[in-house]
Amino acid sequence: MAFLVRTKRKISRFLKALFRKQSCRIGIYGPPNAGKTTLANRIVRDWTGDAVGPVSEVPHETRRVRRKENITITGNDGNTITIDIVDTPGVTTKIDYNDFMEYGMDKEEAVTRAREATEGVAEAMHWLREDIDGVIYMLDSTQDPFMQVNIMMVGIIESRRLPVIIVANKIDLPDASPQRIKSAFPQHPVVPISSLEGSNVEELYEKMTNYFG
Repeated sequence: MAFLVRTKRKISRFLKALFRKQSCRIGIYGPPNAGKTTLANRIVRDWTGDAVGPVSEVPHETRRVRRKENITITGNDGNTITIDIVDTPGVTTKIDYNDFMEYGMDKEEAVTRAREATEGVAEAMHWLREDIDGVIYMLDSTQDPFMQVNIMMVGIIESRRLPVIIVANKIDLPDASPQRIKSAFPQHPVVPISSLEGSNVEELYEKMTNYFG
């Protein structure tokens, strides 16, 4: 009898390990320059000491999807979640090479940048359709949240029935208004943070462990 009990326990542990859910893939989406890579770097650095990629004031610095795997986050309440962070290019409805020339690029470089940015948006949307389990939608809280791209993206995320946390970033700036974002998307949790300074990221981590777990 004792042998049968031990055998059943071993089988039970084996089955739990076999069917245990893998890391969920959390995509960080949002318009260009909302602070997506800054947040991705902070999450990865806080929990692994590593980083995802460079940031820049030039739009579309991130032009390819970048992924960091197996990041275990613990909230203040003790809940944990293991995730893959997917840092995506900024999504927009229009990419014009002339915009890059305003940052000192020559025409050839600006055209190349615009082409790469367009390809990056397509890649980000492919990930959203196929490979993402949850979304952090990143917004600059100094900007109007009712831009067409935000309405479109939140609608697509909702149509896929993906859990989404909206982050109102850049609360360290004097003209920040996270309340405007809360009013724009009252159907979703909104967490105001400064990904640059790290303000209020603990609340975001706790929300992630409870919302994506």
